Amino acid sequence: MAVIAHLSDIHIDDERSVHRTRAVVDYLEDLPYDLDLVLVSGDVADHGTPEEYAVARGLLDSRHPVLVCPGNHDDRAAFREGLLGEPADAAPVDQVFRGAGFTVLACDSSVPGKPEGWLGDETVAWLEGELRRVPEGEAVLVAFHHPPVPLHVPYVDGIRQFGEERLAELAGRHPRITAFLAGHAHTAAATTFAGLPLLVAPGVVNTVLLPWEQRTYAGQQVRLDQPPGVAFHVLDEDRRLTTHFRTVSTQG
Repeated sequence: MAVIAHLSDIHIDDERSVHRTRAVVDYLEDLPYDLDLVLVSGDVADHGTPEEYAVARGLLDSRHPVLVCPGNHDDRAAFREGLLGEPADAAPVDQVFRGAGFTVLACDSSVPGKPEGWLGDETVAWLEGELRRVPEGEAVLVAFHHPPVPLHVPYVDGIRQFGEERLAELAGRHPRITAFLAGHAHTAAATTFAGLPLLVAPGVVNTVLLPWEQRTYAGQQVRLDQPPGVAFHVLDEDRRLTTHFRTVSTQG
């Protein structure tokens, strides 16, 4: 059995974002269990500055393995330098994590200068090549920041991942993909894409309001008073995926 903690959208900027991220990471550090992976699915820095990545790197230092992919608020070059310790480069940040009996392929769905997502040709080709390298019978989770389907939240759906038909076609040719993991929506969500589970991590910095929820002022899109959350994805020996969602207290 493999257990993956999945958090997203920490948006490191001010003391509030730092406090909420620290609460979630401390919760994971205090678990009486060694996680197989902590996945952070994008929007690590709010403005993509080196200073924000320096803070994020310290916050995300963990006894568990950590895999971080960029989101639309991130800057690829600063992300590489500040989080990965690599030379600055504006190319897509696509990464592989190989665990015991599973592989996570983290795709860069960010489009520099734009809020919406897209998997570039370079990333799609990379994903295809990596899928071919995965051993037969091993579970594969494909992660990115932007969900590739509408979540029925207009604020989010207008800046989701587009060009998703290319990804769906690729998934149809690679049945070893078990599920897709995303962030960006600032709300826990579970749906399907290409006939497979698509699981969206809750936001850490805030929680998006659903269209049918109460607002305290016109145009309100998020709530700041909701606790941050984390998803736990559990992969068993049959490649069956179970997801549990938890909120984390920021008190104390």
